[in-house]
Amino acid sequence: MAVATQTLEELCINSIRFLAIDAVEKAKSGHPGLPMGAAPMAYVLWDKFMRFNPKDPQWFNRDRFVLSAGHGCMLQYALLYLTGYDSVTLEDIKQFRQWGSRTPGHPENFETPGVEVTTGPLGQGIANAVGLAMAEAHLAARFNRSDCTLVDHYTYVILGDGCNMEGVSGEACSLAGHLGLGKLIALYDDNHISIDGSTEIAFTEDVAKRFEAYGWHVQHVENGNRDLAAIAQALETAKAVTDRPSLIKVTTTIGYGSPNKQNTAGVHGAALGAEEIKLTRANLGWTYGEFEVPAEALNHMRQAVERGASLQAEWEETLATYRTQYPTEAAEFERMLAGQLPVGWADSLPTYTPEDKALATRKHSEITLNALAPALPELIGGSADLTHSNLTELKISGNFQRGHYENRNLRFGVREHGMGAICNGIALHNSGLIPYCATFLVFADYMRAAIRLSALSQAGVIYVMTHDSVGLGEDGPTHQPVETLASLRAIPNLLVIRPADGNETSGAYKVAVEHRQTPTLLALSRQNLPNLPGSSIAGVAKGAYIVDDCEGTPDLILIGTGSEVSLCVDAAQELRTAGTQVRVVSMPCWELFDAQDAAYQESVLPKAVTKRLAVEAGIAMGWCRYVGAAGDVISIERFGASAPGGLVMEKFGYTVANVVSRAKALLS
Repeated sequence: MAVATQTLEELCINSIRFLAIDAVEKAKSGHPGLPMGAAPMAYVLWDKFMRFNPKDPQWFNRDRFVLSAGHGCMLQYALLYLTGYDSVTLEDIKQFRQWGSRTPGHPENFETPGVEVTTGPLGQGIANAVGLAMAEAHLAARFNRSDCTLVDHYTYVILGDGCNMEGVSGEACSLAGHLGLGKLIALYDDNHISIDGSTEIAFTEDVAKRFEAYGWHVQHVENGNRDLAAIAQALETAKAVTDRPSLIKVTTTIGYGSPNKQNTAGVHGAALGAEEIKLTRANLGWTYGEFEVPAEALNHMRQAVERGASLQAEWEETLATYRTQYPTEAAEFERMLAGQLPVGWADSLPTYTPEDKALATRKHSEITLNALAPALPELIGGSADLTHSNLTELKISGNFQRGHYENRNLRFGVREHGMGAICNGIALHNSGLIPYCATFLVFADYMRAAIRLSALSQAGVIYVMTHDSVGLGEDGPTHQPVETLASLRAIPNLLVIRPADGNETSGAYKVAVEHRQTPTLLALSRQNLPNLPGSSIAGVAKGAYIVDDCEGTPDLILIGTGSEVSLCVDAAQELRTAGTQVRVVSMPCWELFDAQDAAYQESVLPKAVTKRLAVEAGIAMGWCRYVGAAGDVISIERFGASAPGGLVMEKFGYTVANVVSRAKALLS
């Protein structure tokens, strides 16, 4: 094919391909195959369908694009550059996968404006997209009026075979079909290749029929390499289907254009090499040099700038009309978009005295959620089929269901992993929504990848995890977390909070709501706990604080979290009777305490007091940093047991008598 015979569309598509080829080759690392094969569908989508403004990547009513097959990120970086985003320059593309570049090895929302969610672990992106679509549906139902449509955008996804193999995608897509999310459109890059080779070795199911069974509208474009008209028609048809999400299976050739490597695993995750690139250029009639984009292609793609500005200006007029006609709703909408919390929202947080009834912190959580719900209309969430155990239902709202998207109770079903990834999407919709989701603490392992990506993506999801220790009792070791807290504390940028009573539960929610770029995980008890005289909402924000003190310098410091703090308080009273000066520190959140200045840390845990005993119903890992070489930990270094919760706690040594005994041994 001679250059002169290439159409403008072919020039644009090949520009995408060769930017990817050249960037991967220069980096000697990356995945050129997907961009080469998916370039036609991506071009049609971005050039003819997507509504976005390259000069304002955060324009609210833009269509959202998710590259779920995030290893093919050069596809997205090429599109961002070609359409005029300032976040990705040609120099950035030349610095693909290099230190400090805005073109990292997988798309990162916090690194590159124009990237909506962080993808790479396969299946996460499509699950995030379900959350993005749910956020759009919820806001549209709440704010749109018959004479003024304020919220109206699509969520588009490109996903691959690997995404469809991962279970998290099935969880999320099953729910999306149930909910009938008509503005979710996924393009499935059906190229039959994964890292190990042909998908014939492990993945031969009929994906289209599976999605039909989920309740999706499904189409097939048989020639995704060249039939641009069929791709466009499929997208038009998908947009016309308003009562179901759509999957468009687009059959492509991975590494399209490479004479020796296309349609092989060899082009999936490695540079083509200089000789093969030369052959590919010849095969596709591409006479341009490295990183060179034909002026005709760049000029055409850059029309997105003017088009986007016009689309945004049109929407701004709609917003102005909405302000005039619906000033109260507009004020709330714009407050949420600005990321501002309602004035005085924290005044709704419940407070407690020791005279108040002892309750499980999961019950305090329910009380707090329902106290906050009227004050925080952006609060939305639910449980993985454990609503009446997690106690997460908002009494003022119905269920978010097909036809009732305005409601705030999300029913995830038994889909922990999908639930976490969906909530990441809701949080990253950047519309001010505050999502929470719930299950038993031990099942955090089912959603660990999503929790990790919350932290990495700076998505302020609130994880409400109940049944936080062996104290849950009869369900036994399969349901009793012993290592879970330690494993979650290992995740950077995740606040793990284990409150001791009602005040600390309120404090935990205050922290969680205020931290919009940090996810928070609440570990809540099943068993009732007394409200402590010295507990406070403010103390939680410090991570650790003195909940019960002695006169003068302490001989011993007892440090507890959650249900064990009251044990420490009772043990301290007994030790003081014997003449020992004891301070009790409640440490609901390691991460927040570590963030305090040295002076505050010293005021709580003075270095001169080396006798320290930590008490927590879990493994001891990590506690050495707070108790030091001269300290000790009452911990559980084995799996739990099936028996009534109080008896299990007693058998593992969580009694006042054992705390006193271990303290005396430490002092002696």
